[in-house]
Amino acid sequence: MTDLIIDAPIVGSACNKTSLDVLNFLKSRKHANHRNWVYVGQKNEIVKLLYGETKNRDNSQLTQLEKEKLKFFEKTFLWLAALSEDGDTVHDTDPTAAALSKAAERLGNDTKVLTEDGSWLARGIPFIDLQTAVEELCVESNISFIDLRSQQDQIRPRLERSIHQVLHHGKYVNGPEISELELALAEFVGVKHCVSVSSGTDALLIALLSLGIGRGDEVVTTTFSFIATCEVILLTGATPVFVDVDHRTGNLNPEQLEERLTSRTRAILPVSLYGQTADMSRINEIASAYRLPVIEDAAQSFGALHYGKRSCGLSTIGCTSFFPAKSLGAYGDAGACFTEDPDIAQIMRELLNHGQQQRYQHVRIGVNGRMDSLQAAILLSKLELFQWELESRQGISNLYSDLMRTMEGEDKLTLPFIEKGNYSAWAQYTIRVTDRDLLQKTLASVDIPTAIHYPRALPDQPALKQFRAEFPNSEMLAQTVLSLPMHPYLTVKNQTNIVDAIRSAIS
Repeated sequence: MTDLIIDAPIVGSACNKTSLDVLNFLKSRKHANHRNWVYVGQKNEIVKLLYGETKNRDNSQLTQLEKEKLKFFEKTFLWLAALSEDGDTVHDTDPTAAALSKAAERLGNDTKVLTEDGSWLARGIPFIDLQTAVEELCVESNISFIDLRSQQDQIRPRLERSIHQVLHHGKYVNGPEISELELALAEFVGVKHCVSVSSGTDALLIALLSLGIGRGDEVVTTTFSFIATCEVILLTGATPVFVDVDHRTGNLNPEQLEERLTSRTRAILPVSLYGQTADMSRINEIASAYRLPVIEDAAQSFGALHYGKRSCGLSTIGCTSFFPAKSLGAYGDAGACFTEDPDIAQIMRELLNHGQQQRYQHVRIGVNGRMDSLQAAILLSKLELFQWELESRQGISNLYSDLMRTMEGEDKLTLPFIEKGNYSAWAQYTIRVTDRDLLQKTLASVDIPTAIHYPRALPDQPALKQFRAEFPNSEMLAQTVLSLPMHPYLTVKNQTNIVDAIRSAIS
């Protein structure tokens, strides 16, 4: 994706439709998901170009023509904020040009400023004219594996305001955003307590520590996940006991769970992979019979449903990650724990803050696991879109499956399987193919990104070699799974191109 800042007179020409060349160029960029920025420092000039000198009118007093101009403007352009450094240009002979140069530098990615002003063009890069822009700036759409830019464009005003509020109140740790976020997340999940933490890994670690799990204990978990799931068990001093997965979902197979329980088992830690929960009903049933707590690793399933109840609210403790690539992601590491138990919640709050019950009174050994106020502010902004994004992900997954169903019928690939009672958050759309390496290389050759979640079963990791054993389903998945681009802003055209490339490659 390429960024282009549009000078005010060109914005006026486009909105007033006085230059078809400009109009068509900007429309083609927008259609290809490239950003057309308008610098907020030129707002007054743009208003005059759109509405003339008329002042003191609200939206209800605009003429139909003016409303059409405004609608086109809002669909075509994004406001680019002016920052304090832009005020340092007052010494320049043309402060506006100098400020635009700073704004372009901030955006990076070789951002240019499109203008017709001869004095600005004489300054050279970043200023370019229309002919240069048409020749040099590609307007073909790139396919992103995860598109955080488009999401950011939807929430920019709230997002920037929230970040600036943190910068100004200065409470970077335990700011008011933390408690606001915890209340919002607990309400969303449908539990009494949410405890925000610094990462999904710390969420799992704090959950285990809150249950008193340590040396000599066993925790039963899945063979197919990111290493953090097993890593935290070992960090407590406990021993992971692995259970193979259901070959259709990649989630822990509850039919093999009971045989792995021993007198030393202290907890069950299933993972909700690719966006759908594990079979939490059956897992909880077994856990209840043996009076064991269950910790759901919901790093990939936040927002998912299991028989109408939210992931993270299905067990003793639910843990999730807000890593940027997750279905709800921060702009750095962050996570959360969820529980109905007030005592466990209190212990987790102490653990994440060095075991403090109050300042300098450490009642237990803990960790530094606090979420930053900035990340909470970002997550609060993103929550506004989250339900819509979940619905969009569902629609995109439906289209993928519809487009590829004939290939599955021909045994060329296997589509994702969703268990009865589950509604997936579709953190990934992961297919299975026999010759994965060839397909991945072929897609990469036409600029279609993919990922493998995961190329090894956990017991096959070098750091876990002492647990190596036969887990056929996990080993099969590790050789065949391939995750396709998946995010709420994936277009029908992009999906069609992706599936066409897959069909061509495996034919």
